[in-house]
Amino acid sequence: MGITLPIICGLLALIFAFILSTGIAKEDSGNDRMKEISGYIHEGAMAFLMREYKYLAGFIVVVAIVIFAAIDYKTAICFVFGAVFSILAGYFGMNVATKANVRTAQAARDGQSKALKIAFSGGAVMGMSVVGLGVIGLTIFYWVFGNNPEFITGFGLGASSIALFARVGGGIYTKAADVGADLVGKVEAGIPEDDPRNPAVIADNVGDNVGDVAGMGADLFESYVGSIISALTLGYFLFSGDQPKIMFPLVLASIGILASIIGTIFARNSKNASPQKALNAGTYIGGILVIIGSFILSNQTFGDYKAFGAILAGLVVGILIGKVTEIYTADQYKSVKRIAKQSETGPATTIITGFAVGMYSTMIPIILICIGILFSFYIMGGASNVSMGLYGISLAAVGMLSTTGLVVAVDAYGPIADNAGGIAEMSELPHSVREVTDKLDSVGNTTAAIGKGFAIGSAALTALALFASYAQATELKSIDLLTPVTLVGVLIGAMLPFLFGALTMESVGKAANEMIEEVRRQFKTIPGIMEGKGKPDYKKCVDISTAAALKEMILPGILAIIVPLAIGMLLGVEALGGLIGGAVASGVLVAILMANAGGAWDNAKKYIEGGAHGGKGSDAHKAAVVGDTVGDPFKDTSGPAMNILIKLMTIVSLVFAPVILQYGGILLNLLK
Repeated sequence: MGITLPIICGLLALIFAFILSTGIAKEDSGNDRMKEISGYIHEGAMAFLMREYKYLAGFIVVVAIVIFAAIDYKTAICFVFGAVFSILAGYFGMNVATKANVRTAQAARDGQSKALKIAFSGGAVMGMSVVGLGVIGLTIFYWVFGNNPEFITGFGLGASSIALFARVGGGIYTKAADVGADLVGKVEAGIPEDDPRNPAVIADNVGDNVGDVAGMGADLFESYVGSIISALTLGYFLFSGDQPKIMFPLVLASIGILASIIGTIFARNSKNASPQKALNAGTYIGGILVIIGSFILSNQTFGDYKAFGAILAGLVVGILIGKVTEIYTADQYKSVKRIAKQSETGPATTIITGFAVGMYSTMIPIILICIGILFSFYIMGGASNVSMGLYGISLAAVGMLSTTGLVVAVDAYGPIADNAGGIAEMSELPHSVREVTDKLDSVGNTTAAIGKGFAIGSAALTALALFASYAQATELKSIDLLTPVTLVGVLIGAMLPFLFGALTMESVGKAANEMIEEVRRQFKTIPGIMEGKGKPDYKKCVDISTAAALKEMILPGILAIIVPLAIGMLLGVEALGGLIGGAVASGVLVAILMANAGGAWDNAKKYIEGGAHGGKGSDAHKAAVVGDTVGDPFKDTSGPAMNILIKLMTIVSLVFAPVILQYGGILLNLLK
């Protein structure tokens, strides 16, 4: 069962994704105008991916050569396949998402139920591609290289590297377009969102896909494989030769795939009147099935329920973090209403209140993560065996991510529904269609915020589990914070998320500035554009976002790889351990702050657009739009990229641990 089951379940996920994509392709794609607009979005999204992948091809080759020279060819092969599988997951998911949007808009003519089914099916293709390719890749290379997880750390490094570039590049793309479209279109020109007269509107819709579908999928693909790798690596050291126990994380992931497929079928076929309830029902069914499966599997494998306790802790913490995120970012709760109220007195108070909400929102998730860490550590016997306790933490991470296929499906559904609304607006479909897509989109905003909270929580547990694997590989028993070299590592690590956030925020600002100037130019120079007679140059705006994203993603991506290697080689194993600890601590906090503040600003704007505090066009609405544009790069660029930053630095340290152990501490030795 150990090797066979994960392969079978991984193939089932890919087959299910193919069935869903085939079903979507058969649906009606609407009239010629709808097909034309959808074609622009599809072409822009795929063109960006192809150009991004050309950039990344050179990076993959260079890093593979370095790994081959510094470590071994097996790790280099795994690195290449980890990168390629991450790319494939993003390609499959976005290809279908950009076709599902127009079909969702057309289905909305017949009501909400069918539109929800198509949008969710489009998101599920991304989800099933992520888990299917992840499990198949890890299982094959674990088996090919002699049932030894040492080499599959390279697979995780490949996945992490691509995830960072996909998240940062996609985030810069989407927010440059979004900010430009909002500030010039909504605020200056006073035209509606997704108005076809706005030259940036196609780039904005393309951005939803490259940032929130491909980028988000790559993010969770990396978390998913990283959590399994850490549990496999720790299990290999703990249960030497006992394959059923070593393979436990992969078998658990297989159960999660089956649970996700069943949950997806239930959610997409639900006749529930509320889209939120339908999606929640599918998610809860998937979670319950994993709980039942892990309960049985834990007893069969270990003869007790300690592993089940650790898995349950991860699942519960993930669900609770999602709920807390919803409370801070959904407009039915007081935080968002408070921001909307403050918008009456201008942009400054909007931004101040939203930033405070983001800061407040860090407290409960951090406490929940801490409880999950302590519970999973001690229930696995960490009090008497530290390694076993760390294994418990890694199982909590795998448990939290066990239904990744379903979580990604729910998250990726949002951008498809958003695009459907844009297509409906630009195609001048009846107002009833836009009402349906807006309802689906509003649920998508909440699911996206919950997904970001889930991604942050899983990143913290995954990074900690990978850190434990690093400590095992380098024989690092403890870290002494009274040692100056270690403290230097902690401080540099804590600084990196702020530097990383500054670089990505500034990148969005520069790209958005160029976009704003281009939109203003077209409004002034294209005859009849505001009367709907002149045709905007959509392609120029798409090109601006594409070029900016590809240029600006390079430096942050390289920094995340170079800095941990430099600290390890210069200051040694313990300083690098300090750097990881500092980066995880500050990175998780910054990620939560940015994601929740951004989500709250966004929904405060939508709350006002619904008629509160003067509604659309009021001074409060203009202030809320400014808050939303500040929050856009917070929640969709810099915040999500923090998750990958902390995991990438940790897995870089794990992969290069043998080199750092042997040759690290050059500067430290000179100082001594």
